[in-house]
Amino acid sequence: MCLLGQRVRYDGGHKHDRYLTETLGKFFEWVPVCPEVEVGMGTPREPIRLVQVGQEIRLMGVHSERDHTVAMRSYAKHRVEELVGEGLSGYILKKDSPSCGLLQVRVHHGRGQATRSGRGLFAAALSKRLPNLPIEEEGRLCDQRLRENWIERVFAYHRLQSLWAARWRRGDLVDFHTAHELTLLAHSPNAHRHLGRLVDGANSLPRPELRERYEGGFMAALTRLATPGRHSNVLSHTVSYFRDKLDDASRRELLDSIEDYRRGLVPLVVPITLVGHHARRFDVAYLTRQVYLNPRPKERALLDHD
Repeated sequence: MCLLGQRVRYDGGHKHDRYLTETLGKFFEWVPVCPEVEVGMGTPREPIRLVQVGQEIRLMGVHSERDHTVAMRSYAKHRVEELVGEGLSGYILKKDSPSCGLLQVRVHHGRGQATRSGRGLFAAALSKRLPNLPIEEEGRLCDQRLRENWIERVFAYHRLQSLWAARWRRGDLVDFHTAHELTLLAHSPNAHRHLGRLVDGANSLPRPELRERYEGGFMAALTRLATPGRHSNVLSHTVSYFRDKLDDASRRELLDSIEDYRRGLVPLVVPITLVGHHARRFDVAYLTRQVYLNPRPKERALLDHD
C-alpha cells in the first residue's frame, strides 16, 4: 500500500513510487497489501524490527519489545492464501521492511549489533507459498536489467498460468515450450536443454509432476539475467533460418545490427525488430511463433520504456 501512495507507514507517511503507479499502473492491476496495518498494528504505530532471540528470529516492537511474531505469521499464512486466489502474476515488496523486505533485512542481535541477513515475515510466507511467482523489491527496480527481467518474468508467468488454467494436454505444453525456446536460450542454455528433455519425456510423467517440474525449471531459468553475449548468440542463430533467402546486402545489414548490439552501440530492440521483419517477410514459421521476437504489445511497451 505504501508504494502506491497510501499513508500506512508506521509514522503515518507513505513511500509512493510513481514508476509503479504511473508507468506499470497503465498495464498492471495492483492488489494493495500492508501486513502491518492488516494485522492490526494501526497507523501511526510503534516501529518494529527483526530480533534474534536464541535460535529464532522474532518480530518485535522497537521500544516496547512487544512480540508480533505469532500474529504476523498467522496473518501472513491466511493473507497469502487469499492472494493465491487473486491469480497474481507478480509482486513488488518494500525493501528493508521487517514484514515485507525480501533481501538483506536487518536482524538485531542485542547491544545495537545488526546484520543484514533477514527476510520479512510476510515476504517469507509469500515466497514459500508461491516460489515461482516473480517477486522483486521496489529498490531493485531502479536497476534497468533487474527491472526488465522482472517485467519479462511477470508476462511469462502469466502466460504459463493461462496454460495451466485451460484443459491443457501435453501437446499444449510442447507448443508453449517451443514458443519460448529462444527466450530460454537467452537466459540459460542449460535450462533450455533440461526443459527440452523434460518435455520430450512428458508422456512418462503424471500431469501434476510434469506441471510442477516444468514451471519450476522454466521460471528459475528466467531469473538468470540474459546477457548481451547470449542475446547475440541467439540472434546469430536466427540468421541460419534465412540462409537461402536473404540477399548479400540484407544479410550484412542483419549481421551488422547484431554486432552493433553486442558492442553496445544499439539497443536489443534493433536486431530483434530486423529479425522479426525477415521472419514475417519469408514466413519462417518457427521464428514467427517465438515470444522472444514477438512480445505482446504491453510487454514490448514496458520493455522499451526509458
